[in-house]
Amino acid sequence: MKIFNLITVGLLASSIFISAQAQTPEEKGFEIAARSDRSDRGFGDSQVEMKMVLRNAAGGETSRTLQTKTLEVADESLGDESLIYFYTPADVEGTALLSHAKILDPDDQWLYLPALKRVKRISSANKSGPFVGSEFAFEDFTAQELNKFTYKFLRVESCPDLPELMCDVVERYPTYQKSGYSKQVSWIDQQDFQVRKLEFFDRRGDLLKTLRFNEYKKYEDGVWRAHLLSMANHKTGKSTDLVFSEYVFKAGLTEKDFSKGVLKRLR
Repeated sequence: MKIFNLITVGLLASSIFISAQAQTPEEKGFEIAARSDRSDRGFGDSQVEMKMVLRNAAGGETSRTLQTKTLEVADESLGDESLIYFYTPADVEGTALLSHAKILDPDDQWLYLPALKRVKRISSANKSGPFVGSEFAFEDFTAQELNKFTYKFLRVESCPDLPELMCDVVERYPTYQKSGYSKQVSWIDQQDFQVRKLEFFDRRGDLLKTLRFNEYKKYEDGVWRAHLLSMANHKTGKSTDLVFSEYVFKAGLTEKDFSKGVLKRLR
């Protein structure tokens, strides 16, 4: 009996070893990205107040206050829905962006401009453009769904700014043909499976922007959220920070809170 068990354990260990050895960089990259994405599943819905700080190349600052609501769509073949609403300053007050993320098809996005009192659909060609003067593009604000990219594992190294943590470095390629990016490189920590840094490369393959995720907090149900996102544009020298307050989860948001018709009723 003991000999039989030893043989079984040996065969199982060999099988696991062979399986690990056979994993391609693309399969390993997807596995790491999926583990990170699924660590965030199950939050239901959320809303959060935040401050957007815009800096020009000379260091001058302007700021805006806004709110973001998100509705999780449990089916991984579909995308989450989100709504961004600006409170201040006066020239952007009432501006709102509604996003319905898709996987292979272009995301649906609508922008409400209060000065014109009309809802404008964001075309596929404009999604790589800057969002209300920030260093974030429209496409950066749609959900970063797992299946919107293909992946390739690159290496393991210390996490940026957190040398006590090790990170998996994974390259990902947008499946969305009109994306403004040719690829992105992410640093995902091996402890909590959260993205710590993301580099964006333009269509020519040059490094365009770097996004750092800082001040993570773990909420109930094991949901992690970064409370400081800093985007630096290497071409212009400009940067944008998003500073988040406390998140509220399971606020009772439903599909009707993310319909196109709600944009003109926001106050």
